[in-house]
Amino acid sequence: MNTILLPNAQHDTRSSTYSTFKTIGAVIAALVTWFFVATVLNLALRASWPHYHEAEIAFNFTFAMKLARLVLGAISSLGAGFVAAWIGKGRMGAATLTGIVLLGLFIPGHYRLWDKFPVWYHLTFLVSLLPLTLLGAALYRMMARPNGSASEIRSTPR
Repeated sequence: MNTILLPNAQHDTRSSTYSTFKTIGAVIAALVTWFFVATVLNLALRASWPHYHEAEIAFNFTFAMKLARLVLGAISSLGAGFVAAWIGKGRMGAATLTGIVLLGLFIPGHYRLWDKFPVWYHLTFLVSLLPLTLLGAALYRMMARPNGSASEIRSTPR
């Protein structure tokens, strides 16, 4: 069977396949980073905050505990975006995809827990996932610039 090439179709080259696998790897590493950072910070909250663990089990958080959990999520998102950009050599595609996947992972859980938290909590967490992940990637890009130039960082994927 012969392959019919369409006009303007991109051929599957070794480079594009490598780029796809690199993006997938960056997203997976970023997701692992998000959950690792969140777990470590959550364990620190449990160890350092009296009654936090009991509140966590019963979903009976104080206002300060809810804010701490949002900060935990924000730091995790920044870290995930940073790792996605680092592995993706500063390209924003992997960080964008990471933020979208995080949304897809967390929307069902927040839907199930909708009555356990106030609306502002859910919206703050969910709405911030993608922007904070992109901010983490932007932080990597700023740090990776040699002498303030963006010579080694491409803003668009290959």
